[in-house]
Amino acid sequence: MSAKQADVKERISSVQNIRKITRAMEMVAAARLRRAEQRIEALRPYAAAIRRMTRQAAEAAGTEVGSLPVLKEHDKDEAVALLLITGDRGLAGAFNSQILRNGLRAATEHEREGRRVSFSAVGRRGVSSLEFRDSEVEGAYIGFTDRPAYADARNIAEDLISAYVDEKVDRVEIFYNGYVSALTQEVRHETLLPLQQATILEGSEGESEGAEESDSDPSHSALVEYEPDPGEILSRLVPDYVEISVYRALLESTASEHGARMTAMRSATENAGELIDDLTLEMNRARQAEITQEILEVVAGAEGLG
Repeated sequence: MSAKQADVKERISSVQNIRKITRAMEMVAAARLRRAEQRIEALRPYAAAIRRMTRQAAEAAGTEVGSLPVLKEHDKDEAVALLLITGDRGLAGAFNSQILRNGLRAATEHEREGRRVSFSAVGRRGVSSLEFRDSEVEGAYIGFTDRPAYADARNIAEDLISAYVDEKVDRVEIFYNGYVSALTQEVRHETLLPLQQATILEGSEGESEGAEESDSDPSHSALVEYEPDPGEILSRLVPDYVEISVYRALLESTASEHGARMTAMRSATENAGELIDDLTLEMNRARQAEITQEILEVVAGAEGLG
């Protein structure tokens, strides 16, 4: 075997090993994706109910919304907190980069309008990328993006609410990958606080069709009486609303990450297979050329003896 053939054979062996790894990672991501989908499906009705109740209580409270610190809309709009939800690991295509790209673009727009921007990030990829760009990270939350717990969302929400109540920030926005399918993830940008500007007041895309029909059908409407008053109920609901919104974003991001990684590893496996075919063809051609050369040498030697 010639040196060239040995080199190509070694490359084929390396690519075959890589293909085994990418195929295994694809299978692991697929299994985790199924569990993540189940968690999302279980959460969505509850999340939709909390968002709907908060919106209805806010409408009933009217001017009372601003009577409590967590509900008060600040007079100034000088500081904004951006929460970027990424993953702890890479090898997931554009999953992490598109969140960072959209978050940094929003930060640039806020700064252009004279606002001060502070970052919080979920996932090692987001934290390390922001630090690499010399962006100050107020909150770094890592180590749980594969399987986030509600306690993780509560810790994040408490930090964001505290920053808003203490008037360190005047607005809280969140960026995450919304899960559509294993092949499709869309970047979502939502406003959490103040409640008066929150995405929740624009309606919740996660609400069920039945709930929407109930809201729109007068025959299903009912007079709601609040005890205690809507403002006090709202003050209790807002922390739950922020927590459940963050938790839903974490679950959506987790499912999106597994879907993106599964797709990326499948593509890598297919590319490895194509590369192996090309290298095998190259090795066969080299072997054929070597055999042909040997035949020509034998024929030339035989003619020389004759």
